[in-house]
Amino acid sequence: MSVSRRFDKFLADARLTATQLAEGRRAKESVVATLNRHYYGIRSSDQHSRFIGSWAKSTRIRPPRDVDVQFILPQSVRDRFDLRVGNKQSQILQEVKGVLSKEYYSTSIRGDGPVVQKPFSKILVEVVPAFVRYPSGTYVCVTSYGGYYKAEDYPAQEAHINASNSRTNGNTKDLIRMLKVWQRHCNVPLRSFLIELTSVGFLDNWGSSGKSSTYYDWMIRDYFQYLLRLQNGTAYAPGTGEAISLGDAWASRAETALARARRGCEFESAELIISAGEEWQKIFGANIPKYV
Repeated sequence: MSVSRRFDKFLADARLTATQLAEGRRAKESVVATLNRHYYGIRSSDQHSRFIGSWAKSTRIRPPRDVDVQFILPQSVRDRFDLRVGNKQSQILQEVKGVLSKEYYSTSIRGDGPVVQKPFSKILVEVVPAFVRYPSGTYVCVTSYGGYYKAEDYPAQEAHINASNSRTNGNTKDLIRMLKVWQRHCNVPLRSFLIELTSVGFLDNWGSSGKSSTYYDWMIRDYFQYLLRLQNGTAYAPGTGEAISLGDAWASRAETALARARRGCEFESAELIISAGEEWQKIFGANIPKYV
């Protein structure tokens, strides 16, 4: 029972507080309202926008680093910029940056493809300007290689996580949240999106994927074993099928985490509660309790 108590407490403390959630929503609404006034001439803090990333998938961890927001620009904006020369995508981002700068003139705003970053007092809003793509998804602006439009399908990404979460009795999102704490605590050079995709792939083939948090120590251990087999492999984005290389820059940290997780599991089985907690804290920091 110490395993479930330890990991339940860990996950409860990793979730955003009501105040942090409210701050994120207010920050999104403020930015969206500014863009809607400029591009659509309407007073709306919600239309033409959506949360994306961890805010859409409910895989955020405390404290929040940023709020990811997609804002759909009118097609007329793309038509206007398509008549220009040079890096059109960069020019679009710079225009969006300029619109926000007029409203928030006292703070620094960055425009780096595909996001425009607007810092608030306690949270960073990353706006992804986009255009509708038919029959589904959107095009976002990428400024590298001279600029191009990249297909994205954020609803498909969210559905991919939600379907897995339903199949696993909520374990998918719990695993993702825990791995994001590991990513942050150990400075792991593995994208959050790849953490999500590999978590789904792992749980699709793990025999205890729908069991209770009593199995979370084994889940963490076995995920690292699975991840290490994927070095220099490829993951595919839901909806668009984009191939994404996993690389291996994260492998040494995963190997270290696996060794610590193995010891943590052994100590949990032997009911050496504090010793187990010390091993888990080497992976997750003080976020996970040493004693339960």
